[in-house]
Amino acid sequence: MLYTELLRLWDGAVQRADSQDWEGALSQLQQISEPTSCTLFNTASAHLMLGQLHLALKALDLTIGKDERLAVGFFQRAAVMMQIDRLEEALSDCIWAQKHMRGNTVIDYKQLGLRFKLYSWQVLYNAAAVYCRMGQWEQAREVLLSASQERGEVRGGNIEAALDSVLREEVLAPLLVPDNVVFRPRKQDVEQLQQRDFLGKAKVISSMIPNDDFGGFEPLRLQKPGFYEPKVDGDQDSRYMRMRVPYMARGPHQLTVPGRALVFLFGEEDRDGMATVIYDGQRGLLPMSLLDPADVKTSKGKKQNRVPSGIPLPPGLTPPTRPKAQHSPAARPRVSFSSDTPPPSYSTATHATATRAPPSASDPPQYTDSPARDPHADEAQGAESGRVLVKVHFTYTVALSVPLEMTNDEIKNCIAQKLDQPASQLRLRYKQHGSQMLIPLGGEAGPGRTVQEVAEAGRVTLWCQKEDPLANRSILHQMVALYDYTAQGPEDLEFSEGDTIDILGEVNEVWLEGHSAGNIGIFPGCFAYRENADITQSSGL
Repeated sequence: MLYTELLRLWDGAVQRADSQDWEGALSQLQQISEPTSCTLFNTASAHLMLGQLHLALKALDLTIGKDERLAVGFFQRAAVMMQIDRLEEALSDCIWAQKHMRGNTVIDYKQLGLRFKLYSWQVLYNAAAVYCRMGQWEQAREVLLSASQERGEVRGGNIEAALDSVLREEVLAPLLVPDNVVFRPRKQDVEQLQQRDFLGKAKVISSMIPNDDFGGFEPLRLQKPGFYEPKVDGDQDSRYMRMRVPYMARGPHQLTVPGRALVFLFGEEDRDGMATVIYDGQRGLLPMSLLDPADVKTSKGKKQNRVPSGIPLPPGLTPPTRPKAQHSPAARPRVSFSSDTPPPSYSTATHATATRAPPSASDPPQYTDSPARDPHADEAQGAESGRVLVKVHFTYTVALSVPLEMTNDEIKNCIAQKLDQPASQLRLRYKQHGSQMLIPLGGEAGPGRTVQEVAEAGRVTLWCQKEDPLANRSILHQMVALYDYTAQGPEDLEFSEGDTIDILGEVNEVWLEGHSAGNIGIFPGCFAYRENADITQSSGL
């Protein structure tokens, strides 16, 4: 079945459901030869509204068969089974619904087209309703107490009223997805079903002959770069003629043509023996007796553009050569440092105190306000004098010079004072040579290590983040983002290509829970890769 036909029937069923025409909606859904889990769920909703519980249960069985992890499908089927007294199976569906929520307190199905949020306390409420029908009132009360402790948009009055009913041994009514809530196709997909005429109707007809005012049609021929080459099958089919001798115009509308010139026979011979031809972009008359058929076929070995149409060759696409910088012989030599430190994984704004990366040998010379001062020579001089230049990427970039023997804790306090931030909320990391992974500064033996251990060529580049969301969480390992990922819901973690992600746990075989740039959420594991499995998270910095 074509996807466009499925969308058309699906959208028609949703429109009838909005107008409470459930029989019409059911008729549209039954025409789908290859139903999806979404359309089967809508079929079950239509049967429920028509009071057909067994048919609704059958449709929900097919829904779960299409998507075995659809928690709302198990939730809905449990409520239907309670109404037909299949209590053991209803309790099993409540357990499966709770399992497929993957520890979340709420699942928003808006991204799938269902305007409904399934809360964990609703699943527990239906489980308590099953225990009530089984006569196990103590188990029902315990389940409701655990439901009252769930986080989410739960109204305390609902749970309290349910507890009072259980104490009076009154059976609880099951919770269902609202009647008017069904899976809807994507709006942009439905809009594409309407046929559009992008080309429109032809209004202008132009001739293939230059400067021609003839209105008609000519077969479409392949255009080649350069001049147009006509396609003919021989002299008998060719309308190109060659002049035997030169001809001088002797009347109005006649042309002056040199001998052996090639012309295009535009019209047939008239009574006076004159024929209309095209020559050099002009139309005029020539004696038909002076024209001979011309063979315009080209040889296989060498192709020639015998009949130019006046279309010039396209300009060259090669950009101009970049000019080379002319270095003055009196210029001072530069001290260059090799550094493979990549840019940070988040955007930074450079302040006046920011340092500049060392220029390569191919870059043009840079000019500053004080030509006699070379900042790179200052760096080398600082390294020789027992100090190191530390560049810190925060929301902006700062630089400071510290002694080589300064410990990691002292560096952290200096940076906190420089940024005017609490040291306890700052997290410092660096990158090893040739790696994209951000490693905590100092590792597990941070208090006893110095900046000299991570310095290269008298410089250290650090990345600083102000965050404290991981106070009670342990980091399993780190990964590097392969692509940009835009959050599709409030529980997703958004990041950019190259960002470092702290992995906090595995949701399932596809989704991971991670932390990046002060945010915690879930993301598809295929969007990142694990560069080094030996790097562990430090509890110090």
